Amino acid sequence: MIQRAADVLCDVPDEMHAEIITLIDAVTHDALTRAPDLAAAFGEWCWLVYTVHGDVVEVLDVGCAR
Repeated sequence: MIQRAADVLCDVPDEMHAEIITLIDAVTHDALTRAPDLAAAFGEWCWLVYTVHGDVVEVLDVGCAR
């Protein structure tokens, strides 16, 4: 997940990095979502679409409004 997160951060403006990292951190604490359920987390400018497989959070989409 570290490389995927790094790849995502390279594709968005620098000012969005902190927001994406905050969203990733927040979804790692999601105890309610379980596969195959999809969930989304939204910040002020960015979003994540993810699912949880046991102790693994799979981020399916990350983006930001520019």
